[in-house]
Formats: sequence, structure tokens, C-alpha cells
Amino acid sequence: MTITEPVARRTPPRRGGVGSLEVLCVLLLVAVLFQDTWASLLDAPAVRTAATIFVAVCVQALPFLVLGTLVSGAIAAFVPSHVLRRTLPANRGAAVPAAGIAGLALPGCECASVPVSRRLMQQGVAPAAALAFLLAAPAINPIVLVSTAVAFPGEPAMVFARFAASLLTACVMGWLWLTFGSSEWIAERALRRVAARERESRWATFAESARHDLVEASGFLVLGALASAVFGVVVPAEWMHSLGGQLVLAIVVMALLAVVLALCSEADAFVAAAMPGLPLLPKLVFLVVGPAVDVKLIALQAGTFGRAFAARFAPVTFLVAIACSVGVGLLVLGGA
Repeated sequence: MTITEPVARRTPPRRGGVGSLEVLCVLLLVAVLFQDTWASLLDAPAVRTAATIFVAVCVQALPFLVLGTLVSGAIAAFVPSHVLRRTLPANRGAAVPAAGIAGLALPGCECASVPVSRRLMQQGVAPAAALAFLLAAPAINPIVLVSTAVAFPGEPAMVFARFAASLLTACVMGWLWLTFGSSEWIAERALRRVAARERESRWATFAESARHDLVEASGFLVLGALASAVFGVVVPAEWMHSLGGQLVLAIVVMALLAVVLALCSEADAFVAAAMPGLPLLPKLVFLVVGPAVDVKLIALQAGTFGRAFAARFAPVTFLVAIACSVGVGLLVLGGA
């Protein structure tokens, strides 16, 4: 029994029904049979614009998603759990800002931070600290700060404001999780301890962990990119020109745009800088909210930590990010 049981687990009997392979074959057959019809439908300008946005989001995010899964696999295979626990302060309240500042070390976007934060949880790091890292890493890493400085060459305070507001958002969300959060809101698979098997090469563990995380996260990235493409076509560009003299409305609109546009954190500063007629404060809100909560990040969080987690974490993060960016912006930028 001890020999046959593992084999039975690895090769369960195939259930009846339609699987992903059958669905793919049907979709390919439909695409071939009706290719002329699809070509005429897809020739519309709005569809071409949506397709461009979809491809751009995927192309921007995928390299950093791959980077995140590689880091995640490396943590699973080569970093013992006790090393991670000893690196952070024993006090969970102090571990939150320490994990947030550790986000400086990962030059990636939000897609990269999701699998890494899950691996940190699986290695025994407190969820509050892992979530602080998740929010801080895509917003305060050196690449993002340099891109922000290049995008706003005449506004050096914008770089500090983004760093401070993003780090403050990460810490506040970590402390809120310590106070009100529950591990029951996180899917069991995200908390299940993962360690390298003694009989298995650490390189094999690394490859398998990275492959699993990449396959799982890529599907949700595609869903988020699709949502971003749809909203990018629906929102008229003319609306942006009418917000210059309405500060409160501009803050709300820019926060919502950050969610639905789902730009990569390395590129969003250039998009914000190119928006004419807007004060710096709404642009700062855009730069802080985007890496913390957008449609592709919500999809990735739902797939990684569960829908119950995303349904609670994303709305609160949205409100906290707005409050922190407005507060820091008023102090640093003077409401400009």
C-alpha cells in the first residue's frame, strides 16, 4: 500500500465531461470556420484600441510576473523558513514596516509581488507583514522611483510624496490586518506550508514552484488585462480636460482610473505626467492607488488568496490609498 498510494494520487482517474483541451479545440474550430466574420467584426476602431490596450498590459506585466514567480520559487527551494522568520522583527507590529521597506529590494510590479507574498506566508511570515510587502514592493522599488523622477523632472517632491504615501498605505493595511484580519479570509492553499522535499533536488523544487505559480497567475493576469481594455475604451478622453478646476472630483476620477486602467507601476508615472490640466495631487492619487489596487491585481489576489480575501482587502486598500496619498500630498505638495 505504501508503494501504490502515491502513484494513485498522482494519476487520478479522469472524470467524465468537457475539459480545457476540448474547449480549446472547439474554439479553434469556430475561429477557423468563421474567420471572415471575425475579421469584419474585429476591424472596428474601438476593438482595435481595446486589443492594443490588452496586449500592452500583458506585455508590460508578464516579464515582472515571471520575475515574481522566479523569486517565489527561489524562496520555496533555497530559503529555509526559519531564516525568513528571524529576518523580520519578532513583534508583528514592527514587522509590518520592516516588510514594507523590504519592498525596495524587488524591482518589479504588482504582478511580481503577489506570488512572492504568498510564498512568504507559506514560509511562516505573518500575513500582515507579507501583505505590507505586497503593497510596498511595486510602489517604492528603485525602478519605480527613478521612472517617477524622469516623468516629473521639475517636481522632485513628487518622488518623495509617492514613496511616503505608498509606504504609509502598505503599513496601514498591514496594521489593519493585524487588528481586524482573519486567516479564515485567506484561501487554505495560500497558507499551506511548502518546503523542499529531502529526496528531491532543490532545483527541481524551484522549477516546479515557479511553473505552478506562473501558470496559476497568468490566467488571472489575462482576465485583468481584458477588464482594463474594456474600461480603457469606454472612458472618453475628453472627460480628463474638464477636471482641472474640480480638485475633489479629479481625485475620485483619477483613483477610479488607476483601478480600471491597470497600468504597470514602472510606466504609470509617464501616463500621469502626460495628462494635461490636472494638479499634482490627483496625479499622486493615481500613482499611489494604481500599484495597490487595480483590476488585474484584484484578479491575481482572488486567484492567489481567494475571492473572500479580495472582496475585503481591495476596497479597504482603495480607501486607505486615497486617504494616505491625499494626506501626504497636502503636506509635501501643498495641494498643488
